[in-house]
Amino acid sequence: MINKLQSVLKAFGLEPAAYTIEEFGSGLINNTWKIQSRTAGTGFILQRINHQVFKQPDHIADNIQTIASWLREQAPEYLFIAPLPAPQGHTMHYDSEAGYFRIFPFIANSFSIDTVSAPQQAYEAARQFGLFTKLLAGIDIQALKITLPDFHNLSLRYRQFETALNSGNKQRMAESAALIEFLQEQQAIVATYESIKRDPAFHIRVTHHDTKISNVLFDARGKGLCVIDLDTVMPGYFISDVGDMMRTYLSPVSEEEADFSKISIREDIFQAIVNGYLGEMGQELTAPEKAHFVYAGKFMIYMQALRFLTDYLQNDQYYKPRYEKHNLVRAGNQVVLLQKLMEKENELSRFVQQRVQVGIQ
Repeated sequence: MINKLQSVLKAFGLEPAAYTIEEFGSGLINNTWKIQSRTAGTGFILQRINHQVFKQPDHIADNIQTIASWLREQAPEYLFIAPLPAPQGHTMHYDSEAGYFRIFPFIANSFSIDTVSAPQQAYEAARQFGLFTKLLAGIDIQALKITLPDFHNLSLRYRQFETALNSGNKQRMAESAALIEFLQEQQAIVATYESIKRDPAFHIRVTHHDTKISNVLFDARGKGLCVIDLDTVMPGYFISDVGDMMRTYLSPVSEEEADFSKISIREDIFQAIVNGYLGEMGQELTAPEKAHFVYAGKFMIYMQALRFLTDYLQNDQYYKPRYEKHNLVRAGNQVVLLQKLMEKENELSRFVQQRVQVGIQ
């Protein structure tokens, strides 16, 4: 692989002998490497797009170019890390054997984190995702392409779940009976999503769709600099971004945790998400959208539970397991997280309402 990466560097006008190459980050979809100059402080991030997931990588490139052009004109002070062009002018290099590559500047004295350990981190991340959407409020949303069709289509995910119940592994269905029953009992979450799609008060905006904490870049003081990993940026609802933050920030443990007793809802982290996101988007969201702030968490957690269990019932076709019943454990983890959120729903909603009433800006 190293020889292939060296040829990619040449395609971007870099002399391979002048740089070191090392794997970088913890992304699960794309492959990423840090390219560091052997003599100067210059560094780059090289990334290979997984075109088995992103079927049309050119859509990603088009979206990033459209957004970069808008921000250069409307918000030139915003740090937007766009891919660098090759000498021929294109920002994506295609290799017939290895696939699609692009290269970004490495921002010195910056870092990312994998797990939220403090409210300030959640606040900074939520503020950055809110700022990103707010700055792009005036862009022609029709100019953006869909990079992952139906990515957060909860109605489709439920239909896929029903298909798995009709044709999936019978033994696995039997051992998943309690989870299946619970998820079926929560169909109101799907009904709410379908009503949102019909309600003009819920606006389609530029949405990141993958708001885990590792997709925010921080400076040396721990302040948020910008959002990164823009492959999933496309038109969507705010519930996708807010919901994914809740799903991945609120609990002290991740979806991989098999000891469900460790799962909890950290109220201080929730409050930080509210303060950070509404601090930027408070004037952008409509009253009905604000009233569905906590629903956003239910929406995303429920959808991920459906996806994990659907995959388990269909013999692990999408989420590759690392051990027996891995996807069943993941589904159970998300169900417990959803239950914990629902137990505190009224309390959390009151906090959102209080912040809206005082006009958080």
